[in-house]
Amino acid sequence: MKKNSAKFRQMQRERIMRTKPWEKSTGAKTPYGKERSKMNALKMSPHLYSLIKELNEIIKQNKSVRHKVSILLIG
Repeated sequence: MKKNSAKFRQMQRERIMRTKPWEKSTGAKTPYGKERSKMNALKMSPHLYSLIKELNEIIKQNKSVRHKVSILLIG
């Protein structure tokens, strides 16, 4: 049976509705598991992801400092 046939899809639907896997899923419990599952949808290397987070934090701090300086210069 072809996996993209209507009959196969209907069988899959029935099997899924019978087992209801979403009711048994509990998700990650430990901090390690949560950290690991957070990376599941990541489409880049974890190292690059952490560098981007770091860069965004530096940019945010820079904006804050520039804002404070502009207030001092104006006021």
